[in-house]
Amino acid sequence: MTAVGAPGSPRTTSTAPSIPAATTRRRVGDGGGDEEDNNLPSSSCSVSYHNHNKHNHGAGAMMMMMMMIGCLRKGGISGGGSRVLIGGLLMLLVVSVFLKVALISGNFVEVRDGDGGEGDGGGGLVVKGFRDDRLLLANNVVAESLPQRLTIKDLEIWRKPDSENFYKCINRPKNRTKISPPNGYLLVHANGGLNQMRTGICDMVAVAKIMNAVLVLPSLDHESFWTDPSDFKDIFDWRHFIESLKDDVEIVDSLPQKYAAVKPLAKAPISWSKAGYYRGEIPLLKKHKVMKFTHTDSRLANNGLASSIQKLRCRANYQALRYSNEIEELGKILIDRLRKNDEPYIALHLRYEKDMLAFTGCIHNLTAKEADELRTMRYNVKHWKEKEIDSEERRLQGGCPMSPREAALFLKAMDYPKSTTVYIVAGDIYGENSMDAFLSEYPNVFSHSTFATPEELEPFKPYQNRLAALDYIVALESDVFLYTYDGNMAKAVQGHRRFEGFRKTINPDRQNFVKLVDQLDNDAVTWDEFRSKVKSLHSNRLGAPYPRTPGELPRIEENFYANPYPGCVCKKYNQDLRRQDLRRSLRMDRRKRLKDGHQSFSWEGTLCNSRKRQAQGEDVAVLIG
Repeated sequence: MTAVGAPGSPRTTSTAPSIPAATTRRRVGDGGGDEEDNNLPSSSCSVSYHNHNKHNHGAGAMMMMMMMIGCLRKGGISGGGSRVLIGGLLMLLVVSVFLKVALISGNFVEVRDGDGGEGDGGGGLVVKGFRDDRLLLANNVVAESLPQRLTIKDLEIWRKPDSENFYKCINRPKNRTKISPPNGYLLVHANGGLNQMRTGICDMVAVAKIMNAVLVLPSLDHESFWTDPSDFKDIFDWRHFIESLKDDVEIVDSLPQKYAAVKPLAKAPISWSKAGYYRGEIPLLKKHKVMKFTHTDSRLANNGLASSIQKLRCRANYQALRYSNEIEELGKILIDRLRKNDEPYIALHLRYEKDMLAFTGCIHNLTAKEADELRTMRYNVKHWKEKEIDSEERRLQGGCPMSPREAALFLKAMDYPKSTTVYIVAGDIYGENSMDAFLSEYPNVFSHSTFATPEELEPFKPYQNRLAALDYIVALESDVFLYTYDGNMAKAVQGHRRFEGFRKTINPDRQNFVKLVDQLDNDAVTWDEFRSKVKSLHSNRLGAPYPRTPGELPRIEENFYANPYPGCVCKKYNQDLRRQDLRRSLRMDRRKRLKDGHQSFSWEGTLCNSRKRQAQGEDVAVLIG
């Protein structure tokens, strides 16, 4: 993949145009002035405009114009005087318009009669700041009615969903029970790729809490597809991990010498188990003192756990699991480059990689030779159970990652311009010419391999999990995150973005989208019809808040880490709704008492009971989450 365009120099900002100086005229009606001014009859209309009153220029100008008009109607001014007054009237009209603009922009204008000396700045119009709160208030009222200056990030395509009523709620319980001596030590082997290991580690922190075990720093998988030899300390800030969770779970670097020679009881926990399952393992932990869980992927339920356990999972994921300083620093450097001139960027999780295509059996847009290569790879990986796959059928079912061409069509239909900066969050894109169609539509495409310098990448090159961590950071901070397949990284990043304020995350409806692509290719729909249908199809798939709900089976329900609401994100309970609930509770209590034969009814007692229930069930009654 070739990157087109490199970080440019900062865009120069244009300076505001200076306000030209205006010639100060004498006040109309002054004695001893010009000959034409002296021709004004003293008994006729005389107008005086005192320019020293800074805060009444607008009203004074308007009053002066009205008086002039009255004079002209009465015929009180004639000859050369009328010409002077008409000129003055026009001048005042210009001044009044300028004053109005000055008010809107938050300034007022002072007219000076100076002689142009350096000390007083000379005559003319001088813009100053407000000194009067009443004018400031008037200015704010006017300004609120006017459209504000928009930046590129204010455009709808970059704007994040409305989530102002939601907030993080992962604080530890205030009334915590005293922790008893630990029951033993827990070793865990995190399996899978980086993001699968990441969420598994967070689950094991919660499991250690449930079992009252001391957690030993997890070991990482070195035998997955990437065969990355990195250990926990190579990827994560392990000291920060231990320190952040010290009030929840005791975590140690390694087994103490006393238990170093003890053979641990190894066991693979049952997938999606609840707390009761792990409490049932406590007797074994007490007996053997050291247990080892050989798998961590999806070993804890998404739902049906205590609120304190759910919050602990999030503290582990979003606060304790911080990447190493080297990874974090390079991630920030890449983000700064992508945001040159404060421009937004899209992080595209284009999962069109060899392992994913071989696993899913998706060969759309690939050559026969490439399809055979993927099929051979699928048969060679023993733990991939599915071998014979109908690629076209799977694609029409929405089971394939978007191809680069499909991703380009999607972005274009969603109105992202050709100049959009796109960061590819993935490994090498498979297929000799796969990226050609994408680059023709979006040339400003980058990845960690093309955006970082060779010197910056050198420490990370042999380690795919460290590069994946780098991509995680860039994807988390992107203005828009678009994922083309529901893999572990897509789940982890979208959940983290929800936790950080529901940053815009687009979840394509692949099943319906590929049908529209086929219709477009077959001329069954026009481009405008295609674009309209794609936008309509995804109007509610942009990362807006919605509660995670339990499914019929844990395997098919929404993943906890993909949507930590409820559990780690709470909704502010509207005060009016709280009052309505309280009144409804009072009415129900009253009806119940009357139905039970209680003739006497105490509103005070019912109110106290309602408040007591509300205090006890704060997470339900006061906070949705």
